[in-house]
Amino acid sequence: MGLSCKERIFMVLLGVATASGLTVLVLLLVEATSVLLPAETKFGIVLDAGSSHTSLFVYQWPSDKEKDTGVVSQALACQVEGPGISSYALNPVRAGESLKDCLEEALALVPRGQHQETPTFLGATAGMRLLRQKNSSQAGDILEAVSQVLGRSPLDFRGAEVLAGQDEGAFGWITVNYLLGRLVQYSSGQWTQPAEGMLLGTLDMGGASTQICFAPSGPILDQSSQATFHLYGANYSVYTHSHLCFGRDQVLLRLLAGLLQPSLQSSPASLLRHPCYHSGYQTTLPLATLSESPCVRTAAPLDPTQNLTIEGTGNPGACVTALRGLFNFSCQDHGACAFDGVYQPPVQGQFYAFSNFYYTFHFLNLTSRQLLGTVNATVWKFCQRPWKLVETSYPGQERWLPDYCASGLYILTLLRDGYGFQEESWPSIEFQKQAAGTDIGWTLGYMLNLTGMIPAEAPAEWQAQSYGVWVAGVALAVLTLLAVLGAAAVHLFWLRD
Repeated sequence: MGLSCKERIFMVLLGVATASGLTVLVLLLVEATSVLLPAETKFGIVLDAGSSHTSLFVYQWPSDKEKDTGVVSQALACQVEGPGISSYALNPVRAGESLKDCLEEALALVPRGQHQETPTFLGATAGMRLLRQKNSSQAGDILEAVSQVLGRSPLDFRGAEVLAGQDEGAFGWITVNYLLGRLVQYSSGQWTQPAEGMLLGTLDMGGASTQICFAPSGPILDQSSQATFHLYGANYSVYTHSHLCFGRDQVLLRLLAGLLQPSLQSSPASLLRHPCYHSGYQTTLPLATLSESPCVRTAAPLDPTQNLTIEGTGNPGACVTALRGLFNFSCQDHGACAFDGVYQPPVQGQFYAFSNFYYTFHFLNLTSRQLLGTVNATVWKFCQRPWKLVETSYPGQERWLPDYCASGLYILTLLRDGYGFQEESWPSIEFQKQAAGTDIGWTLGYMLNLTGMIPAEAPAEWQAQSYGVWVAGVALAVLTLLAVLGAAAVHLFWLRD
């Protein structure tokens, strides 16, 4: 016996209700899948074009940021083969070509679907600052060449520029304090702000410049030396300054030129007795090396075709005198000043010293927070060792070995006489290559600051609300479907009865 007309109509309506309920349930489950998946990972690429080499870094962070700032980690570090891009002044095309291998590594790491939304930036530091001073046209050609290579990639290229020295120091400060949990830290299942007074100062030294950055105890009186940031919901104001021509390599050239100056005024020099090299050490250097540096200024012209023979005398006292001649400390008598008329408030708090600060003191075994007197005595004793003994004691380190005496004494002079670290404050300096297992530099701080300008796609608060809506929606759909089915069963029973 077939169903009556009423029964057929009812079964159609029941089917429609069931299908509608199942559709709602499926849609809610699809929404749940997108809500419950981990937040999408964002990527960013920064190239650090330093005076001696270029490095490419890929960073990543979850798109649901913490108080509008990404929780950033390093995903890739790639060292570009060859010298710094400023070395390609006569062949700028090669500067761009040198980046291609590392760029390919970055493209392989970042998912293809995210290439076009991955911000990419190249910042050139002191080497290019010096080249721009010497020949702005050559510096411009190099930046154009690297921009063409990076601009042709599928990435979101944000530009190539010469980074201001103050920015280099300030971004390095962000890097160190972030990595060591001084800006934000994870505790008890949530991100929290550390207590006040935990911020570290930073000391950075490259080949051409050196940077100091810290949060002073009082106001910063020179606004040109102040950098401000808004990170993880908090505001920061720091003192920062970059001293161009006071990087390790340029200081060694300026030191050589200063020692050479007296003999140049009488006759062309062919032999120089150098107090900062070990006794018994001898080398030959083309004067073109000095004449090509924008940091070297001599009263008498240098003949770039002439070679200079250098003989070490191993006299640290005379070396310190020559190094102090590279500074002008007279401004210290008239207020808060470091040297050469540069404003600096008194140093305070703990400091992280990295790059050439670390490499030099690590070689001299002076990274254990020894007292200033111990550090000074150790460097002097090393400088007084004969070259033959030094050479046999450190096999395989011939490239940098002759310069450690001058570098050690220079760092002492800069930190003590220039920046104002004394016996009681010297142990506050920690010489480190890394922080929390990551190499220290300005690039991570730059990317961290940039994340504040990149929109988040799925904030954690929204995910929590969506999850709650999803749970309620699923429960409602299930209850509705069960109610419809139950009512249908009762009604069908009644109809048949």
